[in-house]
Amino acid sequence: MKTGFRTLFFIAAVSAMMLSGCGKDGAQGPQGPAGQDATVYYSEWFSPTVWSGGSGDWYFAATAPDLTQNIVENGVVLAYCWLANDNYGGTSVRPLPAYAVNANWSFLIHQYGSIEFTSDMVSQPLTTANKFRFIAIPGTSHALKSATPGYRSEKELKSMSYKEICRLYNIPE
Repeated sequence: MKTGFRTLFFIAAVSAMMLSGCGKDGAQGPQGPAGQDATVYYSEWFSPTVWSGGSGDWYFAATAPDLTQNIVENGVVLAYCWLANDNYGGTSVRPLPAYAVNANWSFLIHQYGSIEFTSDMVSQPLTTANKFRFIAIPGTSHALKSATPGYRSEKELKSMSYKEICRLYNIPE
C-alpha cells in the first residue's frame, strides 16, 4: 500500500509542477537599447605628402571618417609612428606621443573625421620616409566594458605595445 501511495503522490507532484508552468505570461519588460557595432577601426600606414606649419610646429592632417564623435568621446584612439631616422634603425613602431629623432611627435583630433599628426622638429620632417597609423576602439567594444572578461581600461590600452594591441584586436601589422 505504501508503494501505491508513493506512486500516486509522485504523479500528483509531477503533474502539479507541469501545470504550474502553464498560465498567463508576465508583463513584457522594456526593450533594451539597440545593439551597437563594436568594430575596432584602424588605418593603413600612411605618409604625409606635405607638412604644414613651420620650425618647431609642423603638422599634417589626414582624413579619418571612422573617427566619429561617438568614438572620439566614448572610445579610445591610439596612434603610432614609424620614423625612418629613429635610433632603432627604423625597426620600431612608437606609440604617440613619443620623443624620437630629436623631436616630440604627437597627434590630435582637431575635428571629427580627421586626425592631425604633429612634430616640433626644427627643420621640416621627412615626408614619404615616415609612416603614421591610428587605431580607434569604440566605447561599445567588449574590451572597454568593465563588466566584460578581458576588460582593459584606457590607461592599460595605452601602456600596451603596438604588437600587443594588434594581437588583441586581430589587426594586421
